[in-house]
Amino acid sequence: MITSRRAFLGAATAPLIVPASALGRGATPPSDRVTVGIIGSGGRAVFETKQYPSFDNVEIVALCDAQESRRLSAKETLEKVYADQGRPSRGMRLYADFRELLAQKDIDGVYVATPDHWHVPILVAVMKAGKHCHCEKPLGVSIEQDFAALAAVRKYGKIFQYGAERRSTPDARKGIELVLNGRIGKVRKVWVVSPPSEVGGSPSPVIAPPKGFDYDMWLGPAPMKPFCADRCLEGSKGRQAIFFIYDYCLGFMANWAAHLLDQVQWWADHSGRKSPPVKYEGSGKLPTEGLFDTAYQWDVRCTYEDGLVLHFVDQETYAKYPEAPHPEMPWGRKGVTNVHNAAVFVGTEGWVIVSYEKVVTSPAALMDSVIGPNEIHLPDTALPSIPKGMLTGHQQVATAGHHQNWIHGIKTGQAPIGDIEGAVRSDLVSQLSELVVRTGQSLTWDPVKRTIVGNETAKKMMSRPIRGGWKLS
Repeated sequence: MITSRRAFLGAATAPLIVPASALGRGATPPSDRVTVGIIGSGGRAVFETKQYPSFDNVEIVALCDAQESRRLSAKETLEKVYADQGRPSRGMRLYADFRELLAQKDIDGVYVATPDHWHVPILVAVMKAGKHCHCEKPLGVSIEQDFAALAAVRKYGKIFQYGAERRSTPDARKGIELVLNGRIGKVRKVWVVSPPSEVGGSPSPVIAPPKGFDYDMWLGPAPMKPFCADRCLEGSKGRQAIFFIYDYCLGFMANWAAHLLDQVQWWADHSGRKSPPVKYEGSGKLPTEGLFDTAYQWDVRCTYEDGLVLHFVDQETYAKYPEAPHPEMPWGRKGVTNVHNAAVFVGTEGWVIVSYEKVVTSPAALMDSVIGPNEIHLPDTALPSIPKGMLTGHQQVATAGHHQNWIHGIKTGQAPIGDIEGAVRSDLVSQLSELVVRTGQSLTWDPVKRTIVGNETAKKMMSRPIRGGWKLS
């Protein structure tokens, strides 16, 4: 049985808001705080680490980004949060080159929040530098990168946390526990539903990078391409194009879907399925014009060794399957009322839908049922209480709990909840499904030899060329 760090309090129980003094604010001497550097200091990094000043066991001491404007903006924002919390920062050092940050001996851990194509190369470098790593999802942009990440974490033995923060929320944990403990009977099928990638974007006009933007460093291992606003800046429509260009990512098949695939993997790891699905067949659509070139539609059946099917689809494709659960879900993205992001577990006696925002079940009363002391309990890494002054939105609380779980691991040596093995297994589903779409052919995965069988084109795409002297080892 997997035991929890504390008794499960029920999905409806929210963390209490408590004074900072109750958390020991000011009681930890600076020398005992975990010092963290951030690599990739854009909007996501700032959003997730705004919670750091609310906790006395950690301090942000350095920021790195290829864009000077982002470095300066992150420093201003985060140092203001520290000041507003009554604990002024000692000053955050700024770096344009992540290697300079990694050379600093006073940094214990590094939060990697770069574009996807940099995740694994920097993760490996962080491990080699002897520092702990919290890496944003998804993991790699190739299967080779996933296994390079696995090898590095195992070799250097530092504390790794995968940035799928839904593991640190009480309702998601409860939803997975319901499935593990047979509340919906035997699992007959699993669906993973993700929003689709966007199409469009323009490679023109070609312009010079803004002042203070080291474009060559930003590209790093990715191919050299002419600079344009839609490539790596927020374009005219405010779109984050880096999520939809194949040079830098797999699109929402990986970036958004990573949250849902991680929830399935959390269940799979505790239901006897240590290997990812082994057979992949289906289809999808890739853009034929514009700058964005990741799959915007997909319908892939991923079959485990025991025959169970994980049906991986975009939200519009999911809506076309009448046999799948389709409850109204009027939360999450504005104006969307259908199932638009979810890990869906369909059993012989009901179903559980774990979306990013909420868990929905059939029968509805399942969420009120109690997981008994002798049943399966997943580790509880949700915040037990919210420091006064910390933002209390759903994502803020989830990410704060997830980062605190990493900090706790650094201080105690205890493995965090987002382990590298689970990250690789869930990421492989994205990688292999995307190759089915890109090649137009089915494939088989050999989990022992860790290679693709039956699709030579896809097998050659297990790795990507690396530009300009960068490497994974």
